[in-house]
Amino acid sequence: MNIAGDGSIQMNSQELATAVLNQVPITIAVINNGYLGMVRQWQELFFQKRYSHTHLRRGESPDFVKLAEAYGAKGLRVTEAREVEPALKAAFKEKKVPMLLDFIVEQEENVFPMVAPGASLDDMIGG
Repeated sequence: MNIAGDGSIQMNSQELATAVLNQVPITIAVINNGYLGMVRQWQELFFQKRYSHTHLRRGESPDFVKLAEAYGAKGLRVTEAREVEPALKAAFKEKKVPMLLDFIVEQEENVFPMVAPGASLDDMIGG
């Protein structure tokens, strides 16, 4: 399983072509908050929410389900908590092609553990 944010998946989404070609049934979980999440989280926690160039407005990001399908993979969008388990079961059942799950989450959802600027791994937050 690959877990990526909506910003980071855009840096290597073309690898879906390789996975489809080689019939690698990987599950890709996109945590989609409409931001470059790691940078936005740093801006929130360490720079008093002075957000700069991190918001991915509608139309600036692809429809990840359609993108997966365009490569020949399968895609599902998850917008509610009750949809998580069925989506994961469907993804893990798939044995021939990649499955991309587009999890729509709150825009200011944070991810932990994380390392603060200038800190070491011994000082990670929430880990």
